[in-house]
Amino acid sequence: MLDTMIDAHIRCLQGLKSMASGLENAGAAMLQCLLGGGKLMICGNGGSASDAQHFAAEIVGRFEKERRAYPAVALSTDTSILTAVGNDYGYDEVFARQVEGLGRPGDILIGISTSGGSENVVRAVQCARGMSMPTIGLLGKDGGVLKELVDRAIVVENDTTARIQEAHIFILHYWAGLIERGLIGDGENRESAS
Repeated sequence: MLDTMIDAHIRCLQGLKSMASGLENAGAAMLQCLLGGGKLMICGNGGSASDAQHFAAEIVGRFEKERRAYPAVALSTDTSILTAVGNDYGYDEVFARQVEGLGRPGDILIGISTSGGSENVVRAVQCARGMSMPTIGLLGKDGGVLKELVDRAIVVENDTTARIQEAHIFILHYWAGLIERGLIGDGENRESAS
């Protein structure tokens, strides 16, 4: 079983090589958002909620290098908001309501969904688009309905949720590295220009 899982994991990650351009472009868009004073808002359910929190921590804290903090918010972390909105408006609105209250044009919403069809992520993306916020989908399987809704769709085409999630965290680490390199480079350029 271990050999089978490792082999499947490697095959899934090898497939990311063909997505290099899309991955780099999405990372560059997030970097420009942060350099322009915007923030990243990330949402997902279950393991994808954990990935959202993990990615936000890499941006606000650090990934590998010392630098100042940048704004990123995982929309799955505030239990009072989640339970109030879930109770008053329904669980499908728990992320959209936060996008409406916290988002602004120039921010980016990253929706994570292994199925590509999580209704609360779909509604968050629809809300963000209505507010002129760019959207990125980190998706699985065939991308689901979110593939057509987001501005940039990153789809890990695999049918096994665990393999998709493993690829998603790899992609998030790749983006964190790209963003951090750009943020540090920007800071060094500003210092040398002073």
